[in-house]
Parts: sequence; C-alpha cells; structure tokens
Amino acid sequence: MDSRPDIFDSALRARRRDRMLPTYADHDFLHQAMLDELLDRLGDVQRDLPEALVIGCPDGRARAALEAMGKRVACVDPSFLAARAMNGVQADEDALPFADDSFDLVLACGTLDSVNDLPGALILMRRVLRPDGLMLAAFAGAGSLPRLKAALLAAEGDRAGQHIHPQVDVRAVGDLLSRAGFAMPVADGETLTIRYGDIVRLMHDLRGMGAGNMLAHRPPPLTREVLMRAAAHFADSADSEGRIAEQMAIIYLSGWKPDPSQAQPARRGSATISLAEALKGKAQ
Repeated sequence: MDSRPDIFDSALRARRRDRMLPTYADHDFLHQAMLDELLDRLGDVQRDLPEALVIGCPDGRARAALEAMGKRVACVDPSFLAARAMNGVQADEDALPFADDSFDLVLACGTLDSVNDLPGALILMRRVLRPDGLMLAAFAGAGSLPRLKAALLAAEGDRAGQHIHPQVDVRAVGDLLSRAGFAMPVADGETLTIRYGDIVRLMHDLRGMGAGNMLAHRPPPLTREVLMRAAAHFADSADSEGRIAEQMAIIYLSGWKPDPSQAQPARRGSATISLAEALKGKAQ
C-alpha cells in the first residue's frame, strides 16, 4: 500500500518468528502481559462480537481465550509455522488477505511495532471489520529498552549502528488511528519494568521473542569487544542487588469501525445555551 522503501526485512521477520517457536514459552512474558490487558479491556465491552481475527498468534492462548467467550476465531501471523499451527494464514498486517466486513473483532497482539506500513495496516484492520466492529491492539512503542540502547550507544561510540529499530510513540499512533478512519479512537500506554542480571540475558529474551534486529538495512553484528563494553555499561546501572531495571513501553489501541448507530458529536451550532451563560451559572 506504500511505495516507500521498506523499513523492515519481512522475510527475516517471518524467519525470526519461525525460529522462536520451539522455546517461545520460556520468553513469552511480554506477549502474555499484553494479551491479558487486551482481554481485560475486551471484557468491559458489552457486545457479542462473534467473529474474531487474531493477528499475532505465536501460541494458542489468544484463540483459546476468545473461543471460551463463544467467539469463532481466525488467526494470522507473519510466521508460517505459527500460522500453520493455528490453522491460520501467514501474512503481514499491511497485507491482510481478507474481504472487507469479515469480522466483528480484530485483536492484534505484539506485532505492529515491526510492520512496514503501520498506517496501511490500521486501514486494513478497519476495513476487514464489520460496521460497529472493534479493533484492539498492543505493541512495544517508543521509550522501550532505554538501558540497552544507552549501553550500545556508549559501547560503539562515534560509529554506533542502529541495532534497535525505530518505534512509534503513543501520540503519533493515536493520530494514525484517527486518520485510518476509526471511530472513538483511543491510544494509551503503560511501562513494564523487567529486572535483569546482565545484558546477555536481556538479549537472550529478545531473541526468544523473535525481536532481534529486523531492519532492511542492518549494521554488522556486534563484535565481541563491543558486546563486552556494552555489558559493562549496562551493569553500571545495577541496583544494590546487582539487577538492572529495563523498561518496555507498551502502547494499547482501540477503535470502532464507524456505524450510524454509534453516538455522534453534536452538530456545530446546535447548543441551546451559550458558553458564557454556562460559565455564569457555574460561578453562582
């Protein structure tokens, strides 16, 4: 949907997700935290939303949770192996192979941070929804991994490469949500803190999540010397127990496909009392 050069290597992204699957359960805490929050938010919705699409299905938990609510669930994942395990479809979020008005609910967990065309993905997610359908999404945003970024920057000095891909912030993605045509768009976030004993364990978790460097134009791999310097800088942030507090900034999105039945903002000029009169009444 976009003619600009790709930011991410989509084929590498799929391979990384394929490779993570055998040991994913050892590194799934971030995905589980995001999924739990999305399901909590869905639980507050007083609608049936019987036909659901899950985007990002490295295991069966999202599908099982939605089926337990009585929903019929389809799955799509950038990973061929993950999609096959869920009897789903392998596809990127900006190339969803579904007809318009196919689902009542789209739930995207943990993948939108590495899609090439985020605005296009949001538009497609809105299009595959039926009128008055709901989209819920969660992914890592700007502000994630500050300790790791600082350590790598310090270790590489003037020749620092981009080893961690760019991330969108909550305000920018909120604007994209509105431009994609969602009604009642909401974008908010939370920061999760994970304590590590060393940089190697953090990198091990990132690889186990399939979250390594997937940029289309990647710098060379870190040398042993650079990695040792980065480890030392990372360790400088340790607390009294020798643990380093790293952070993940999670963005949550929600939006509805427009429908005439939804509440509409009042027409301009339809007020029956002036602002001055309203303020005067409060002052009395």
